[in-house]
Amino acid sequence: MQGRLEQSVKVQEGDVPAEDPQELFAELNNLVKQLEDLIFRINVTNTNTILPCGESLTLMMARREVLTKKVAILRSALNNALQLNDRFSRTEIKMVRTVDIPTLRKQCDTLSEELRLLEVEIQSANWTTDICD
Repeated sequence: MQGRLEQSVKVQEGDVPAEDPQELFAELNNLVKQLEDLIFRINVTNTNTILPCGESLTLMMARREVLTKKVAILRSALNNALQLNDRFSRTEIKMVRTVDIPTLRKQCDTLSEELRLLEVEIQSANWTTDICD
């Protein structure tokens, strides 16, 4: 829709656009309303869907998002701590690690496994839940 609008809102003088921009704007308004309705229905469904663990699908999805961010931050910290800083002389600044690498790696692995299991539970619910009308 965006591309179609971009191609139709401006043409060379004397030319006619391939599509009527006003019709495209009307179509856009209709599509945006349909998308809003669909998003609302999905959110209602997710809120009303209670998983076997007793929590709503919405809560599980929020947990997944936060856990994904946490794992990414910890992995980044781990990768940064693992980088070697070569010194070519004794006068160069020496960088030292301030974290225990095996502990941080174990934490990343544990959280990654938790994230994978959470993702399986969410996907299972997605396959077995019908969207609200």
